[in-house]
Amino acid sequence: MKGVGPRLAERFASRGIHTVNDALYLIPRRYEDRRKVTTISNLVPRQQASFVAEVLDFGARRAGPRKQIYEVMLGDETGKITARWFRFHPKAFQNRFARGDRVRVAGRVEIYRKVRQMVHPDIEKIQDDPDDGNDFASIIPVYPEIEGIYPKTLRKIMRRVVEQYASHSAEILPEAILGHHDFPPIAEALRQVHFPPDNSDVDELNRGRSAAHRRVVFEEFFLLQLGLALRRGRIKAQAGRAHPVREDLFALARELFGFDLTGAQKRVLSEITGDMARLEPMHRLLQGDVGSGKTAVAVLAATVAAGAGTQTAFMAPTEILAEQHCRNILKLVRDRSAALTVTFLSSAVKGQARREVLEGIASGSVDLVVGTHALIEERVQFSDLGLCIIDEQHRFGVAQRAGLQAKGKRPDVLVMTATPIPRTLSMTVYGDLDVSILDEMPPGRLPVKTVVLRGSQVKQAYRHVRSEVESGGQAYLVYPLVEESEKMDLRDATRMFERLSQGAFAGLRLGLLHGRMPADEKDMVMQRFSAGDLDVLVATTVIEVGVDVPRATIMLVEHAERFGLSQLHQLRGRVGRGERPSTCYLVAHSLASGDARSRLEVMERTNDGFIIAEEDLAIRGPGEFLGTRQSGLPSFFFGNLARDGDLLSQARRDAFGLVEEDPKLANPGHALLKKALWSRWGRRLQFAEVG
Repeated sequence: MKGVGPRLAERFASRGIHTVNDALYLIPRRYEDRRKVTTISNLVPRQQASFVAEVLDFGARRAGPRKQIYEVMLGDETGKITARWFRFHPKAFQNRFARGDRVRVAGRVEIYRKVRQMVHPDIEKIQDDPDDGNDFASIIPVYPEIEGIYPKTLRKIMRRVVEQYASHSAEILPEAILGHHDFPPIAEALRQVHFPPDNSDVDELNRGRSAAHRRVVFEEFFLLQLGLALRRGRIKAQAGRAHPVREDLFALARELFGFDLTGAQKRVLSEITGDMARLEPMHRLLQGDVGSGKTAVAVLAATVAAGAGTQTAFMAPTEILAEQHCRNILKLVRDRSAALTVTFLSSAVKGQARREVLEGIASGSVDLVVGTHALIEERVQFSDLGLCIIDEQHRFGVAQRAGLQAKGKRPDVLVMTATPIPRTLSMTVYGDLDVSILDEMPPGRLPVKTVVLRGSQVKQAYRHVRSEVESGGQAYLVYPLVEESEKMDLRDATRMFERLSQGAFAGLRLGLLHGRMPADEKDMVMQRFSAGDLDVLVATTVIEVGVDVPRATIMLVEHAERFGLSQLHQLRGRVGRGERPSTCYLVAHSLASGDARSRLEVMERTNDGFIIAEEDLAIRGPGEFLGTRQSGLPSFFFGNLARDGDLLSQARRDAFGLVEEDPKLANPGHALLKKALWSRWGRRLQFAEVG
């Protein structure tokens, strides 16, 4: 490209941009409207504006021992304003201005010491290079920052890229889909996304809702959904094991558990057993809020596998959670354990006990083994593994999930999560899985009352905790740190345990639980709390998942502003599991962040995990929602999952419909589509059996 030498090419490469095609997909992050030219006297603070002025004075001045600021005094017939640069290259500014120059200026108006200024504005001489005139009296794309490339330089390069190469972009969408949605051709869409026509609606552009934006977003989503559809087709084409459905399953649930299933549990169980009855392996995601009854559904799925003579492996990410599941399952089947033989395996099971567990699994005398990643160790051999249940599966790596499935001959797979996943994310991260949702709570489950307090009000919560404990309840106190930190001024579990034992909760039985404690010590503390031998558990987020103590009726989370919405919801789910009303206090010591305030307001407003998940996605965006290490989340150039859910749904319907008609994209008209699909998603499509 003209204007891009080795140095600039290196800077583009640092952003993953190596080719003109990569550059075409570097989309503007926002647009500035420079169509309206105003005067200096009409400039409004904290707003973008464009005006024409004369250079009155200019020069660098010292602003500290090692710091310089470059200032240009600008004026027109209505007034004066100063333009300031805090980062500038002296050589680039050396001959840039002369007194009397007529210039166009665009930028954001700021107030400093009651005087208007513009910081790092775009400023150009009138009758400069004709290429530069494109940046004024029009709608200007503002690109993501690339270190070492001035915005104006970046725009000039991007204009050349678009003018010379947008027309070479291949049209990969089938004509029928283009026509159905009335989308513009891809070449036109790319031109308009980068350099919109002068009659465009800037608000619509900034919301990513112009026809051109929707076209490129749809194509990106369509390619992903096409890959997922092909991947799912490959899974469905495999030969698996058919597990005949037990007709008496709902009656068995009452007999085993002593209660009737909810309507949602019955619906989900029918979906799961319907999959299990087919020859192709099941690949299903079960979503259910905290306390919605996922474990009961998993147990009944295991009885279906056992009825067909196969075994079930139930893998959980932590020892505490795996033990909790095992205890809950044994509690659920009560004295009817003959219906399902259950055992437990983790790295803590050693010696003769371990040998007996391994023999039971290998001989087939064990129907259901609950455990940690110890289940995927080489020495663990199943007689006939027919069903894998993976809880909180996002906390396992791909290799670990594949390792468990490899223990059987294409077993059915049920992955479960208590973290509600927004609909748009489930269509991407889990888009090749069938999805079941438990959206109904068992009868008698009371909503938890949530109260947000400032740090100065924490003693009010302490009084309520003490009162609740003295009337027969138990309490959780949650802190963000294990120990005092020099870097962060936060309360920690270890010091607060000591302080509260001698202060606000003197005379009560307190326990301390955190992730750095040895496993046997953690288990002992948890068992004492579960048995009612402790009144108050002072802990970190190690209690976030899998702790089930019905007598726990109150929780206090300190520095709640530092926790994510999903994490706060999981923590709150530890209370409200019994028959007594429960309360969760969220104590905020600093609310400087608007996002933190929004999170706490959502927690106060609702107990519905699915609403919370959607709000969390809107606040944090998809990358942060799942965590930056979540390998399942695709990265999008254009699409925004929080904004473009409607396009994602349309793309999914069209992609899955196309694969139904042409399962291998063998139609010659789909050759470009197939090439683009491999180029975009490539080897990620190979993890078909793992998810």
